[in-house]
Amino acid sequence: MTLTASYEHCRRLNARHGRSFYLATLLLPAWKRRHVHALYGFTRHVDDIVDACGETAADPGGRAGALDAVTRRLTASLAGEAIADPVLPAFVHTVRSFGIERTDVDAFLRSMRADLTVTRYGTYDDLLVYMEGSAAAIGLMMLPVLETVPGAARPAREPARELGRAFQLTNFLRDVAEDLARGRVYLPQEDLAKFGVTEDDLHGGGRGRALRELVAFEADRARDHYRHALDGVELLAPSSRPCIRAAYQLYGGILDEIAAAGHDVLTARARVPRRRRAAIFARHLLAASAAGRAERRQPAGGGLR
Repeated sequence: MTLTASYEHCRRLNARHGRSFYLATLLLPAWKRRHVHALYGFTRHVDDIVDACGETAADPGGRAGALDAVTRRLTASLAGEAIADPVLPAFVHTVRSFGIERTDVDAFLRSMRADLTVTRYGTYDDLLVYMEGSAAAIGLMMLPVLETVPGAARPAREPARELGRAFQLTNFLRDVAEDLARGRVYLPQEDLAKFGVTEDDLHGGGRGRALRELVAFEADRARDHYRHALDGVELLAPSSRPCIRAAYQLYGGILDEIAAAGHDVLTARARVPRRRRAAIFARHLLAASAAGRAERRQPAGGGLR
């Protein structure tokens, strides 16, 4: 696959599976957008591997074998070998172009490997360890592409990690039923016990007060992560801020929809209405256009202002 075709494949993955995030990426300058798509495409590709059906007679290695294979292809591709893969050409090109740390990529792969065997988390601290790779590391991979204002590369790291955690926890709450069908429960076991919720309640599609209070409690945790991430927006390059503000509001809107449903996450999957998504996009479009024009007018070597 050519590099151009690989970038296009990643874009299509983002458009198909990450509609809210894809909408936000349309506010980025085109040159940044394709690299964000490459990062999304790789993480989605690996996530799809670990979410696929398990071992079969025709495929004895199953998900573990497929994850091993993509890891080997990644290592070979980073070493300069030509690899037949739909997402790796774009992903590796992005990693090299922006000096993305291999340690962040490896942290992500470790969390994906955990999904093959770990289906429950005892405490929120245990879940945070998982999210260090599944969410925080993705925030750190995105940061070099989004760029920061001069001197802000280090201070912007923790807000980027926090935003990754906020998005991930939002997804966990939205996808309780979907994850349950895969045999996974990301709600910490100690929290279920604290609120008197059992897994039988989840399997039974419970709408009781205890479950709603548990979901509200976890949603408040997610909002805390959003709050801690907010200061990082101003540390980004101006042309990246509208995208992240929009993504912040789109994902935060999922929490709003969960609250509007009385914190019932089992009856239906929470979605931000199309009209609200369009309004959020339109709200940031003017700022994105202005920032993009200002960026293009800067003299060579002028740096960010």
